[in-house]
Amino acid sequence: MTSVSLITGCAFRGEATTFDDGLARFQHQKVVWHGCKNSPKDTTGEELDQAGARCGEVTVPWDYRHPDGRVIEVALSRLRATDRAHRHGTLLYNPGGPGVPAMYLALQLRQAEPLLAARYDVIGMDPRFVGRSTPLDCHWPTVSIGSAGPDRSTFEKTVRLSRDLASRCARHRSVLPFVSTRNTARDMDVIRAALGEQKINYLGSSYGTYLGAVYLQLFPHRADRVVLDSTLDPDLYGPDLTRTMGPAVGRALEHWAGWAARRDSRYHLGSTPAEVLDAVDELNRTVSRGPIRVGGHAVDSRVLPQLLWNVTAGDDDEAYASYSADVRVLATAARGIEVTPTHVLEQTLTGLAAPDSDGTFSVQTAIQCADRAASRDPEAYYRDIQAHRTTEPVFGPLARTVTPCSFWPAAPAEPATKVRNDVPVLMVGATGDPAALYRGQLAAHRDLRGSRLVTLRGAFHHTVYAGLFAPKNTCVDNAVNAYLKDGTLPPGDTTCRS
Repeated sequence: MTSVSLITGCAFRGEATTFDDGLARFQHQKVVWHGCKNSPKDTTGEELDQAGARCGEVTVPWDYRHPDGRVIEVALSRLRATDRAHRHGTLLYNPGGPGVPAMYLALQLRQAEPLLAARYDVIGMDPRFVGRSTPLDCHWPTVSIGSAGPDRSTFEKTVRLSRDLASRCARHRSVLPFVSTRNTARDMDVIRAALGEQKINYLGSSYGTYLGAVYLQLFPHRADRVVLDSTLDPDLYGPDLTRTMGPAVGRALEHWAGWAARRDSRYHLGSTPAEVLDAVDELNRTVSRGPIRVGGHAVDSRVLPQLLWNVTAGDDDEAYASYSADVRVLATAARGIEVTPTHVLEQTLTGLAAPDSDGTFSVQTAIQCADRAASRDPEAYYRDIQAHRTTEPVFGPLARTVTPCSFWPAAPAEPATKVRNDVPVLMVGATGDPAALYRGQLAAHRDLRGSRLVTLRGAFHHTVYAGLFAPKNTCVDNAVNAYLKDGTLPPGDTTCRS
């Protein structure tokens, strides 16, 4: 029995950009706003209500190519502009993911940036099949594939796990082709119309930049002020995007090593960056020979690279101090000494051992599989890992291994979106971003010919605007806010310093 609920209703035929009367019925619907709290234990809904938000749903086609009667509901929240006299319009926010509900995060965005609270009605949308929007859940027993490890036998474990997870989604075969970013972008345009807006303003970060780029490609004349924070390369986005990340995460690790070396008296990982990196390599070699004990957890070659990947959590003192403490515990455990994990490490290890209880991992994978087909040859992934073992000994087997998309029970319904347009866009991002690689940001900048790029140099964190997921940077915030205030892009690309 599928967990995706269907609603029978009207539909239209044809592409999303050539609407007929069927789509007009979707566009002309009115959002019925109501309270956000939907149960006594719904604390996020209660917080939205207390902030003055209202929540609602829009009905959208299940399949925009052939919507022959089946539709789904997409849930959204709205926080109205506080300065109605200077309200510019509606701004839709997507924080990334994919597969991340945004209804509540829209409140965090508005709290972080007073300009947005004053000038814009901020909309948080749970994307189709996510959160409150007709959720999809394959009930996976794990939240990750993990690293392929040091040899053929450990790689085969990731193959078996990936195949098993894909098979658990087979009962949703009729749903899977339509969980795509293209369809989410089309849903955004239905929301725009249902809100009575001629154009929509948009802020997207991480995966949200890809969603924004796809929207611009499908609906170039319906975008007003658009900000993309830490932009992904639209030509690479899909299930194999992580293959490009290993070297960038390695550079972030080198940056952290310099920080830790300057604090050797506290963390005892080495007094030079090279010594700190050697300590990490020795830890990785030890775990490759067999698991180590960390409190009540066994850390093996599948798990360790995921823990070390957490260097991507941020480059501020607080984030680096937490990461250093975790590495110190792991390095001590690798010497056979009994250790007690830090609070963060305990939470992380507990989470990695838990099932995908809210369906986040399965729906995230489903979106990626629907956006772009992956190689169905596990041998190609193994060859790739082997070719990069010397240059990427820690992160290569994690970033380059096979995913469930190689065994996915449904093919994408449409080709991947080719993004090439000249819609005005403001892009911001960091040179050391380990998730949205700077060369990918530059590629997106070339594809979005109307864009301006504000580059934060010397930073090794992901996302840069408003201090939502990384330290605030006044230079970046000023550039974005100036654009959101008056709609004028900078005359050329500019640079900020971390």
